[in-house]
Amino acid sequence: MKDKVKRGGGKLLPKTDGGSLTGGKDSVVMKQEDDSSFTVKIQGAGLEAFEMQIHGFWHVKDALINLLSRDEVFPRSNLSLSFAGTTLDPLAELQGLKGLKPGAILRLVEEPYTIRAARIHLARVLDLLRAPGPQDALRDGCSPSVLETITHTQTTDSNLHNGKSLKRSLSNTKTEENNHSGALPEYLHPGSSERPLMALLPHTSQPEPPSYLKDISLSCWNPPPGHRKLQGDFLYITVVTIEGRQCDITSCPKGFFLNRSTEDVFDPRPAQSSPVCHSLTDLLCHISPAFKQTFALKNRPQLSPVETLPTPYHTMSWLGPSCASRIHKNAFTRLGVDEEPATQAPDWNEELQAARDLPVNSLEERLQRDRTLLQVNSAFVRAVRQGAENILDGFVEPVNGNPEDPAFLWGGLFMSQGAAVALFGSERGRRTAQRLELQGVQAYSNIEGLHGLHTLPTAIVDYRGVRLSAQGLAPGLEASDQDQGASPALRGLLYGVQAGPQESPHRRRLLELLAQACKPLSLQKNVVVKPDGYRVPLFTSIDAQGLLGADGRFYILDVFRTFPADANFCPEAETESQIVSTEEADKKDCTTDGWPDNYHSEYGLPVGFVHKLCRLKPQLLQAFIQHKHCQFSHHVRELLEQDGGFEECAIACDSRGTKAVQAACKEVGSVSDIIFEMRFNTNVFSPGVFFPASESKSIKLQQRLLREAAAFIITRQIPAFLEFCLKSHEAPMDGASLKQALHQRGINLRYLGHCGQGHRPFRAQGAPEAYQESCRG
Repeated sequence: MKDKVKRGGGKLLPKTDGGSLTGGKDSVVMKQEDDSSFTVKIQGAGLEAFEMQIHGFWHVKDALINLLSRDEVFPRSNLSLSFAGTTLDPLAELQGLKGLKPGAILRLVEEPYTIRAARIHLARVLDLLRAPGPQDALRDGCSPSVLETITHTQTTDSNLHNGKSLKRSLSNTKTEENNHSGALPEYLHPGSSERPLMALLPHTSQPEPPSYLKDISLSCWNPPPGHRKLQGDFLYITVVTIEGRQCDITSCPKGFFLNRSTEDVFDPRPAQSSPVCHSLTDLLCHISPAFKQTFALKNRPQLSPVETLPTPYHTMSWLGPSCASRIHKNAFTRLGVDEEPATQAPDWNEELQAARDLPVNSLEERLQRDRTLLQVNSAFVRAVRQGAENILDGFVEPVNGNPEDPAFLWGGLFMSQGAAVALFGSERGRRTAQRLELQGVQAYSNIEGLHGLHTLPTAIVDYRGVRLSAQGLAPGLEASDQDQGASPALRGLLYGVQAGPQESPHRRRLLELLAQACKPLSLQKNVVVKPDGYRVPLFTSIDAQGLLGADGRFYILDVFRTFPADANFCPEAETESQIVSTEEADKKDCTTDGWPDNYHSEYGLPVGFVHKLCRLKPQLLQAFIQHKHCQFSHHVRELLEQDGGFEECAIACDSRGTKAVQAACKEVGSVSDIIFEMRFNTNVFSPGVFFPASESKSIKLQQRLLREAAAFIITRQIPAFLEFCLKSHEAPMDGASLKQALHQRGINLRYLGHCGQGHRPFRAQGAPEAYQESCRG
């Protein structure tokens, strides 16, 4: 499993030693005090002997990682340790080495390079030659660091400041003075024609780096031709020194040397009197005196350890300074690893399910499971991002013949734009279905204690105005052309409207798992009627399907309608009866049950929407259930007070208490008559779904609950949100924070207009003008 994770997201793993390259001597030594720690002497690899403290519980690779990050060794790489003439195993513990004691001598041995090791070494050299700063991540397409902007920490070493850094510091000071004065910048004033994006980038007080070279990049002759690869050429590098000399360098297993190539002539033979150096910096010191003099100073500024902490999260930035684009002419990344996909695509589904199936009996096991899940999910998201870029760039051919709805297979992923079903509302409905599918997968995946019910790894990515959904491939779920005419049971379909009548132990087990999932999701079991009159019992929405994969696992798919419908935006379903063979009088009685008085005239709801997939958020369901529970408790107490007092009636086996609970359950709409329990039918108010007449009472109750939940947003949640913003010091000030605050209370963004209308009564109470502006937007 670890090997597969490295193939899918292995580029993250070498970050462990790359992230501590800039930490200096002190940041790489472990703080843990132990009796087994002692000092040894390090020699070899052309370095002056120095001492280093090691710990007996370290492995050899731990000591080597600490060595490679020290200033005496950096940026050398591809080294090994030897003791008493024997090369040490990287996985061996230091305390197990015979004769290793304080004062012992460990030698660094230069190992032959591979192509990957050569690229990693080149990346370490690049880390040395450029200064760290918040814009470093922009060169890799990631978000810049804002740590210094938030903490207001600045470099205190005055000797490192030059003219450019002083000018930058003065500019930052001026900006801070303007911010403290309370005056808004000109570009934020109403009517301003300019919106300078540079103001959104974090500032830095880091000094400019010393000039080592004018330029270093891959040569125009790179990559080496086939016959030169057989002779050991890895890379061709072009360097322009401070003196103006342009040199071409060859990377080979022994190291680096000058070749005779120029811009016009390709001659990979070694230049005269050119040494072969194991480290690229040694060769640069040989050919450039200015580089040797600057490199000897080693006054490279350091970043905070928090900023260099490796993380599997891949953040992307849409903003960057124009000067950052010149770095892209270098065709290698910071780690020196090509962005080429693995020869064999990872089995993402197996990776994820194996991680989810890890034991959670102890704290260590839970931590290990969470780390594995984070690693697999991060690698999966990274692969989805790369796949989306390749698909939209035209490098992947669709596997189907439908140009309007192409589907793609790339890197073990199935990617598509989703089906544009007219029932959902064309393009807006398709994008909403993709988002709701992801939320449904997350809802089922986050159920604690539910073992045996699985969901496919799913992600959505927006790139260049196109939304793609990606899923891992589960074994046996993709039927071949010969299997299309087979029965659903033979194709593994055990649950759903299309499954048909069948009975098997696997189906009974799947129904048990789905029934267990209903309680944490607050879903109500229901029965729907197919066009042929067959009744299908369901624990989910009508679209969901339950399958048995070839790996023996149960999967649930198509869960985009997991949460119940929003009755405020279902006017067609309000006028359409979903009960088969019901009475006309019953239809009229239930059309307004659940709506407050004058609700339609006062708020103009329910109304239509651009798509038919308006669903309630799970946060809203939780708040509504809590509200109903308060009503239930209050109603029970009132009934008990009427029957002789709460203390007298609230005892075991008292019929008055039982009657009070039953009456309160009926009053608040509980699906149970003896306990408070709120469940929701996700198929209610769904177009084209019909229920049998025997379920009419339950369906009326569900319609009433959904109307009450929809009205709860308008009458309770939005006013509470506005009051919170009025009284709190943490009112949302931009679109992102406003969206997050609304979603935390279960309010969808389609209610922004109602928020804007609802904020008017609060003006007289002194609502902040900035908040009023956000409501108008």
